Amino acid sequence: MIAPEFSRPVEASTIGAEPRSMEIVAGEDERRRLAGRFRLAAIGRLEAGLRLVRRGEAIHVEGMASGEAVQHCVVTGDPVPAALEVPVAVRFVAGTPAAGPDEEVELSAEDLDTLPIEDGRIDLGELVAESFALALDPYPRAPHADAALAAAVPDGGTGGGAFAALAALKGRIPPAD
Repeated sequence: MIAPEFSRPVEASTIGAEPRSMEIVAGEDERRRLAGRFRLAAIGRLEAGLRLVRRGEAIHVEGMASGEAVQHCVVTGDPVPAALEVPVAVRFVAGTPAAGPDEEVELSAEDLDTLPIEDGRIDLGELVAESFALALDPYPRAPHADAALAAAVPDGGTGGGAFAALAALKGRIPPAD
């Protein structure tokens, strides 16, 4: 398994019923490597303030991650800056039931934010990195993207293409019997 670019492992056995606060900050090299993994132009800042507490057999991690990134516009490829504050709320549990290749697994709403404790540890850095990346706009657009798109389409993007051709044929083809 490849080690995460931003790893802050915590031994699960050190987390008790008394809440514990942690601040984590990604260093320059970690941010550069994460930007490559998430196909971003750059990550200028990535940090989080988290609270860890054990409730029964589960470890609950809650807090806020924040960061600044530069994405690529999906139309022009130009840089699109993004600044985010991302709430983090995850439950880590020991062992997760494995399903066979033909088994259907039904997840409850609570299961959706549940991660496994792996090798007796939880990785807060990877949790923050993934939470931040998932919160980014999947289709970032530069302010002039619409104009660039309209200029690239011969009719200015107002109705050409395959659907316009089909609409023009409507009524000219007799319906099937």
